Amino acid sequence: MANNESMEMYLETIYLLENNHGHAHVVDIAKQLSVSKPSVTKAIKHLKAQGYVDTEKYGTITLTDKGREKSEEVYRNHQLIELFLVHSLNLSAEQAAINACKIEHVLSEEMIEAIKSYLKKNNISINKL
Repeated sequence: MANNESMEMYLETIYLLENNHGHAHVVDIAKQLSVSKPSVTKAIKHLKAQGYVDTEKYGTITLTDKGREKSEEVYRNHQLIELFLVHSLNLSAEQAAINACKIEHVLSEEMIEAIKSYLKKNNISINKL
């Protein structure tokens, strides 16, 4: 896995699949991310070596505590950015989701905090995130 953005996309995808189905499989991750199964297998090996995921005999992939913590952070930031784009720029929910996915991996922590501050100042609840 070449970069942090790629790692975060895999973790976020596994997080969503795990929340919906209890676990993830290579084929499901590949489908969600529109990548090949060999690419997913390579990424999963890297994530496992980093302590983010566990794999089972029958191809089940689950997040470790470390992986869940990181994936929840990525997911919360994604949701926060979507909310910001909808309320500050009046983007549609669909456009906000598309754009949040593209920019969530490059924003600094300072920018994330500024977005939180903006939303709070404008009485937009972020408690559910």
